[in-house]
Amino acid sequence: MSSHDAFARLDRRALEQRKSKETRVSVELRLDPADGGEQKIATGLPFFDHLLEAFARHARFTLVVDAEGDLHIDAHHTVEDTGIVLGRALKAALGEKVGIERMGECSVPMDEALVRAVVDLGGRSYVSFHVDVPGTYSPVIDLTVLEGFWKAVCDGAGMNLHVDMLRGRDYHHVVEATFKACGRALRAATRPDGTARVPTTKELFDG
Repeated sequence: MSSHDAFARLDRRALEQRKSKETRVSVELRLDPADGGEQKIATGLPFFDHLLEAFARHARFTLVVDAEGDLHIDAHHTVEDTGIVLGRALKAALGEKVGIERMGECSVPMDEALVRAVVDLGGRSYVSFHVDVPGTYSPVIDLTVLEGFWKAVCDGAGMNLHVDMLRGRDYHHVVEATFKACGRALRAATRPDGTARVPTTKELFDG
């Protein structure tokens, strides 16, 4: 059976929730939808919803996010806690990670912007986020908050992520390319490799 056939037969999914003083977050994730995935995102932050939808569409995941947070203060808690729950859902959906590629990368252009993402699902949490938009701009969500989102995803999933903005001027283009690149890199990393092995040289899957 080819890896493509194996991929079509998989049904990796998870539902994770988190409640705290600041937020209430629910994430439903399916890694292998036969129809290429659907997205239903509601966080109270329209631009963040747009980014999560772009991420899931390019990953070809089904992603349902329902989040409420203290947006009257700022976006930080809602964005970070959504990342925590998404990371946990990814970890749960992957299970023992048997027969996956484990690593993936992708470079995504969006007009003048070019962003590269590289991921390793080996169990170690680390994020290297080199994304900056030169000049004066007024972002809907600050880049530091979005870096915190990806750190939270990595912590929840046990994922190593490197994101590098290779070129770019427009805030929207750079940030959207970041989420698309991460989605496509994760799609590559979660694909079956045609084996029944855990892709590690160690007895335990910790990298």
